[in-house]
Amino acid sequence: MAPDGKMGRPRGFAEKQALEAAMRVFWEKGYEGATLADLTEAMGINRSSMYAAFGDKEALFRLAIARYAEGPARYVREALKQPTVRAVVEALLRGALELLTDPSHPRGCLSVQGALACGSDAEPIKQAMIEWRKQGESDIQNRLQRARREGDLAKDVDAGDLARYISTLLTGLGVQAANGSTRAEMTRLVDLALRSMPF
Repeated sequence: MAPDGKMGRPRGFAEKQALEAAMRVFWEKGYEGATLADLTEAMGINRSSMYAAFGDKEALFRLAIARYAEGPARYVREALKQPTVRAVVEALLRGALELLTDPSHPRGCLSVQGALACGSDAEPIKQAMIEWRKQGESDIQNRLQRARREGDLAKDVDAGDLARYISTLLTGLGVQAANGSTRAEMTRLVDLALRSMPF
C-alpha cells in the first residue's frame, strides 16, 4: 500500500532482472557507451519506468556496480574469508580468472570497462569507479595486515604494497580478457603471479 492508503501500482517488470540486464549493458559498453535506448531495450522497459524504478542513468550505473559486486564479483568477498594469505590470494586470482573467462559474461571486468573512457560530464562516475577500486584494494590490504598480525605473512612484507600489486594483477587480468587473451594464457599468468608471491 502507498503511504496514502491506496494500492501502489504494481510494476510490470521484474526489477532484479532489469538491473541484471542494465549491468550487462554497462559491462559491455561502459558508462558513456551505454545509451538510454541500449539500457531500456535490454531491460525491457520504457524510459519513464526506468526513471521511476532506478532513477537517472548515473543512479542506475551505481546500482549496477553494486549488483556486480554482489553477483559476478562476489568471489572477492569470499576470497577474503580464506584462512591463509596464500589461499586468499589464490582465491582472488583464480576467482578473477573464472569470471573473466566465463563465455556467458561480457569480456573484461566492469570495474575496468565501466568508466575509464569517460569525458568530463561523467566525472562523478569516474570518481565512483576509482573509489570502488580503492575500496577493493583497501579490503585486500586489511586482510593482509591481519595475516601479518597472525604470523601468516612475513613482517618485512608491506601489506599496502602487496595489496597494490594484487590489485594491479586483477586489473591487468581484466585488461587481458578484454584484449581477447585465452583462458589458457590467463591461467599461465595466474600461475606465474602465484609463484612470484612473497609467501
